[in-house]
Formats: sequence, structure tokens, C-alpha cells
Amino acid sequence: MAKTALKPSAEPFQSAEPPLLPADSETSQLTLLLKEYFSQADIEQVWAAYRYAAAAHEGQTRKTGEPYISHPVAVACILAKLHLDLPTLLAALLHDVVEDTGVAVAAITEKFGKQVGELVDGLTKLDKIEFQSATVAQAENFRKMLLAMSQDVRVILVKLADRLHNMQTLDAMKSEKQKRIARETLEIYAPIANRLGLNPVYQELEDLSFKYLYPMRYRVISKAIKVARGNRKEVIGKILEEIKQRLTDAHIEADVKGREKHLYSVYRKMMNKATALAQVHDIYGFRVVVKDAASCYLALGCLHALYKPIPGKFKDYIAIPKANGYQSLHTTLFGPFGTPIEVQIRSEEMHKIANAGVAAHWKYKTTDANLTTLQQQTHQWLQRLLEIQTESDDSYEFLENFKVDLFPDEVYVFTPKGNILALPRGSTAVDFAYAVHTDVGNSCVAVKINNELAPLRTEMRNGDNVEIITAALAKPNPAWLNYVVTGKARSHIRHYLKTLQATESAHLGERMLNMALRALHVDPSAVPEKQWHKVMRDYGAKHKSEILTDIGLGKRVSLMVAHQLTAGNPELHGFENSTPKTHKKFDSITITGSEGMAVQFAQCCRPIPGDPILGFINKDKGLIIHTHDCPNIRKFKLDPDRWLDVEWDADNKKLFKVNVRMVVANERGMLAKIAAGISDVGSNIDNVSVEEPDGSKYSNVNFTVQVRNRIHLAELMRNLRKIPDVVRINRVKGVHNEEKIQ
Repeated sequence: MAKTALKPSAEPFQSAEPPLLPADSETSQLTLLLKEYFSQADIEQVWAAYRYAAAAHEGQTRKTGEPYISHPVAVACILAKLHLDLPTLLAALLHDVVEDTGVAVAAITEKFGKQVGELVDGLTKLDKIEFQSATVAQAENFRKMLLAMSQDVRVILVKLADRLHNMQTLDAMKSEKQKRIARETLEIYAPIANRLGLNPVYQELEDLSFKYLYPMRYRVISKAIKVARGNRKEVIGKILEEIKQRLTDAHIEADVKGREKHLYSVYRKMMNKATALAQVHDIYGFRVVVKDAASCYLALGCLHALYKPIPGKFKDYIAIPKANGYQSLHTTLFGPFGTPIEVQIRSEEMHKIANAGVAAHWKYKTTDANLTTLQQQTHQWLQRLLEIQTESDDSYEFLENFKVDLFPDEVYVFTPKGNILALPRGSTAVDFAYAVHTDVGNSCVAVKINNELAPLRTEMRNGDNVEIITAALAKPNPAWLNYVVTGKARSHIRHYLKTLQATESAHLGERMLNMALRALHVDPSAVPEKQWHKVMRDYGAKHKSEILTDIGLGKRVSLMVAHQLTAGNPELHGFENSTPKTHKKFDSITITGSEGMAVQFAQCCRPIPGDPILGFINKDKGLIIHTHDCPNIRKFKLDPDRWLDVEWDADNKKLFKVNVRMVVANERGMLAKIAAGISDVGSNIDNVSVEEPDGSKYSNVNFTVQVRNRIHLAELMRNLRKIPDVVRINRVKGVHNEEKIQ
């Protein structure tokens, strides 16, 4: 929230006359909250921090017109409701002092201790840097927030409370800024609050974001729920009394209350299921809080005897808690008048965790052994995020990967040892492999699901028993990116492929540079290291391989680099005892088909050994191989600097894909005959498609087959022509136009 700025002072702030505590609503509320769980000595420290912050922010106001100190106090109140520890509350009161008043972190550390200083420093660093665009700023700020969280999760707890109060006072902002802040809150801060188990904070952040993003929808749904609340009041009251009576008769002590879905949850359900508000039956439900886990199951039995349960609508989050630590029994019952009733049953301890999540009974310890199970889970989650961010080359990619992990509709699967793993819905066997361990993911080749072999792209279902089969020489496949959903799997695969591409591109770049040097009559091995160092300085490269990679990816012209390497060194031009001739034709690069990602074969013409070929340098993709007669290359031949002469290796043993089109009679078993004919010549079918029948006696069938070279292709086509019902067969080139040349 904006405020008036003060001129930063060079000296740490010193207050000669600390202001008295004002008798306003915020400080009165904070006083009551502190008395619930702090000693008098701790409360005195809180007010000392208040006086320090109030004096530092003297003269500053918020957009609402209130004194700025009202904001830190409100943030401290939100955290006090969660019973956060003393350093967290002190940091909440002081979190804007360093950034806005020029007070040094060292001064806060000296006065309030090392923990408070580190928390304030972590919060201050989140807002200091400026970026060229809002998207990059959001991504990079979040990346920094993660790093701060990994050191101390209390940083994000203060940040969430700060964001909640800003959302509560967002009316003072302009509409455009309201929407921007609301969208960021809905996409990042609310899901983080949910992941940490801060349910009230999460729900309020979602509702406030909904209010500012879609004000009309917010008002309509809010009004409709109020009307429905009045209409159903008598029915809800009757059900509440019947539940209480049944539990009392069973001698189960329970606190039974009605509960109402928050507005954004109702709206999300309407959007996801494309239903009207009248069809959302679980707006109102009931929460039963008992003394322990055993009583939860006894209460469940009583309620199922009272009202019939709806099949398939029972979830046991006690046996298998959610990733944020949430535990409850969820069941949906047929109530009176045919009204579905959603009931949550939990113990008192579970209820505290459902409201406060990782902040429940917060005791900050220095060793993992002293952390609660939920805090350990949160720590492991943060470590996984750190792993993702170290392998993401840019902040935006990291943020996109992270958003996937923030919105998990989870499935629970079992490892061979019986351990449970929670994965986002839609996760595949590859996601599971990376969730077990990065090395397992990188080397997986097959999967057994419930003791049966299955494809790696198979989606996980609740209760699946999954075993990953690995191989020592296996490597991540680029095709996995088409179906993995978890951020960890996606970031590791991308990191591997980028590393692999850089290595392969450097090898290709070296071959291209050597060709360019020979065209200048320079022996590549004769270029002195000092000349390389000069070129590296000119390009701002730290290593020779960076320049070679850029050449292989088409980001630098090999001939230009060759000129710079030989500039001012006439003695280098002794190769072949001739003067430099820059127009001399380069040697050809030999293509084997196994160069990896640095050399790609155009999908439009699918060249195979025996075809006359050209190499096109495509920026960021490397060398793209086309046939001489590919229709897609004609208009680009005017750009000779981007073309290279290439030729096939005579001893090539690799299989290459080629498109074949056939006109065949519509006869039973026709595809089987064709498949047998392809197999007879040692070829393999990669893909097949049959055009829709139009009532004719003949159909077009398109195959992508694997062959060694043109001779092998000719043999295959001859074999297929022997089949009586094959009318016509030909190779297809330049039709799909899949490869764009840039």
C-alpha cells in the first residue's frame, strides 16, 4: 500500500520521546491477542518494537489516510491470531522500517536480536529490485521470496499477513492497480497460504481477489447466497439438532457447527462444472469436532446410521493427510427433503492445524529433529522448490513450473515399499519417478502399475502401486515434456536437454568454425590462445565453448568469428601456401544422423541418406537438414550465410523417418497386409493415419516408416506394390510444412 516517503537518514533511527500507545482498534485488538499466549515481558518487547516503528514512520500515511503504523499493527494482529512466536511479531511491526525510513538492519539487529534482524532483512530484500516488465518483476521477486522462505518459513508468513491487510484496504487504489494486485494474489499468494495450511488466510485472500477481479459476479453470488441462507435456515437448524442429538445418544463429546463455503470456492465450482448456483448443493455443510482420531470414526458411523451416505463421496484425509497437513473425514449424506449434506469430522488437534497449518503451535527450532511432521513436510517442499529454481534458466520459467505445483488436485499412490506419495492430478509415471528421486527420473525406461507393465505416459490413479524400472544408460526423452505435469519433472528434463543441446551445439560449432578457418587457409590448431582470449573478451564470453555453442545454434556466424581469430596475424595464413580467399567454398559437414539435438531433420521433407541435402542455420535450434528440392527452402536460398553444404556419412547405420502415402482398396485386413509387407523388409511403422471413408472403394493411407536410406525405401515400396489391393504408393515431401525456417 502506497505511503508518503521520508528522506532516508544515514544514521540508525533513535527516538528521544517514544510515542504513547494510542487507544485505537488495532492496538486494542493486538493487546487482547498478546495476552492469550505471551508473558508480560514478551508483551513489553512487542510494544517496544511498536514504539520504534511508530517513531520511524512518523509523518507517513497510507492511501486510506491512516497513519502508516496502522498497517504493521494490523499485520501483527493477523499473525497473533495464528499464535506466531515473538520474533515473528516483532518483524511484522518492523517489516517496512528498513525499506521506508533509512534505518539500517544492523540497528534493528542490535536492538531486537539476530532473528528479528534476519527476518526484517529477508522481507526487505523482496521489494528492492526493479525490472523492465511487470511479468519479469513478479517472477524474480517470487524467486527471491522462495530463497528467503527456504532460510526461514516465517518470512512468508509475515509476507502473507502483509498481503492480506493490503487486500483488506485495497479500496483506496485505482481500479487497474486493484485488478493487478488481486490477480497476483489469486495466482501466487493464496495458493501459498493454502499449501502452508493457513486456511482462513487462504480463503480470505481468494474472496478479496474475487471481489476486485470480478466485482459484478462477486455481488451476484454474495446476494444469492444470502437469500439461500434465509430460505434454508429452518432445514439447516433441524439437521444441526438431529446430528447433535445422535452424537449425544452415542456418548460422543462433539462441537457441531454449520459451515458455509467461501464465495470464490462456490464460483470456482460453478465454473469447473458449468453449473448454476442452484445446482451447487454443498454451499452449506457441517463440521463436527471431537476429542481424538478414534472418536472421528465413531462419529462417522453414527452419522451414516442417521442419514444414508452418498456412494463415492467419502474421503479419509486422516489416514492419508493432504500435503499441507490437513486431516479430516469428509462424507456427503442424503439429508431430509433430499438435501445433500457435506460433513467434516476432525479432532481438536486437526481443527487447529486446519486453521493455522504450519503455524499451529509454532516453535522455531534449529534442527529438523525438533520440527513437527507438518513443518518437516513444508521444509521438504521448499527444498524441492529450491531444486526446481536452481535448474530453471530464467525466473519466468521457474514461476510457471511453480504454479503447477501450487494447484494440485492430488492423487495418492504407493511405492513398492508401501510409502505414500501425493502427486498433482494428471501426473504420469515419469512425474512419479522424479518425485521418488531425480536419478530415478533421469534413468527410467518402464513402469509397472499394480504389477502390470504400462507406458510411461500413463496417468496415476488413487491407490496405484507403482514401480519404476531404470537402466544405467537411459536418458530423459524430450517427448516427456509433452505429458509431465509436475514442476520438478519439467525443470529436470529441461535442464538436461539444455545441457545436452549446449554440449552438442559446441561440437557442431567447432566443426563449422574449423571449416571457416580452412576456407581462409588457416590451420585451426595454429590459432594461438591469446587470440581466443581477445575474441572471448570482445564477446563477453567466459569460455571458448560459449562461442562455439553460439555458432552451433546459429547465434554467431562462423566466418565472422574466423576473421576475428585471424585478424592482425598474417603468419596464420600459411595453410596451403596461399593468400586468404574469403569467397572460397567451405568443405562439407558430414551428417551421420546421431548428432543429437544440435542437428535436426526437417519434418516437412524428412531427408534420408541418399537424398541431396542442405543445412540451414536456424537461430536457437542449430542446424536443420532439408532436401535440395524441399519447397520450404526456395525463398530462403537468397540468404547464403545461413546455408551450409552437408553430405551423408557413407557408413550410416541409423534409421530415418520418411512419409509414404498409399491409395488402397477398402478391404478387410488391408492394414495387416501392409504392416506385414513393411516388416518383411526390416522397416518399422512410426505412425499411421487413414483418411475418413467417403463411400468410395479406395482410401488414402499415410504412413511414417523408418528406413536406412533411399535404397531401403525403394525396396520397401517395391514390396508393397506386390500387394494386389495397393493402387498407388509414393513418398511425400514438402506437404506438412511443419518446420518453419527463421
